[in-house]
Amino acid sequence: MKVPSRNLGLLGLLIAELAAIGAIVPFYLDPVSLLDTTRTFVEPGILALGMTLIVMTGGIDLSVAALLALVSVVIGFAHQAGLSMPLAMLCGVATGLGGGLLNGAAIAYLRLHPFVVTLATMSIFRGAAYAISNAEAVSAFPDWFRAIGQAYLFGDRVPVQLLLYIVPALGCWLLLERAATGRRILGVGANELAARFSGVKVERLKLGLYALMGLLAALAAIIQTARVSTARANASLGLELTVIAMVVLGGTRITGGRGTIAGTLLGTAILAFLQDGLISAGLRSDWSMVVVGVLLIVGVLANEARRRDAR
Repeated sequence: MKVPSRNLGLLGLLIAELAAIGAIVPFYLDPVSLLDTTRTFVEPGILALGMTLIVMTGGIDLSVAALLALVSVVIGFAHQAGLSMPLAMLCGVATGLGGGLLNGAAIAYLRLHPFVVTLATMSIFRGAAYAISNAEAVSAFPDWFRAIGQAYLFGDRVPVQLLLYIVPALGCWLLLERAATGRRILGVGANELAARFSGVKVERLKLGLYALMGLLAALAAIIQTARVSTARANASLGLELTVIAMVVLGGTRITGGRGTIAGTLLGTAILAFLQDGLISAGLRSDWSMVVVGVLLIVGVLANEARRRDAR
């Protein structure tokens, strides 16, 4: 399951990238500045963790950004309607879990293609977010809630949300690398029929992974809503492309059967620091989508070249 050569290559690429940006942008490599930059990729990074597990089974989830927006709107408008903040957050978590279960049930038990299902639910979730909010925003949140996305620890150096990223990353790594579930995920992605004959409960596994994706979307929504102190239906438009690019760049094969959480963490950092560095160097932010598309193609080509070499 481990691919040290690939991950070492990604680590080298990240170091070279940071060195190049540091040569162009003064003080960019200051440790405090780098830590602060991590705030920009915590939410897509959390989504990329769940996406890695799903793509490794040969699936995909195009609805993650829309579900994030829906959870954010549910939290904001539930609180505006009079619910306490903890109860509003619980409603958001239930919404994320429900969205994940909807995707998982349709894919696992109705045998519908993941691309079609999640493309449909992307529209459903985003439309529901606009309908609930009436295209309006909520920005009145308690200070303790905003601290989830804005506070710092250890002398105002380490963002709180970075720690909230490390915890699920560690959990997903343990699930994939140290639990029997990890072998089942790889088996389903490599050959689903063979996995069925070997006793893997494929439907239950897929349902569980999409449910986990929903919970991670809820966590990302809580962090983002707290960070920007706003809940709105147009949050994270297009973020699903960035998330998929992070996963593929990290070495997860888009057709399943191969991938690592460590690779996804490195892919997330490479893409996020590159986008931030280009903006810091004066490049217009709309070019970041071009960068995402290029890196997505590069990641797919690199993974396919590696697969051919392994034959």
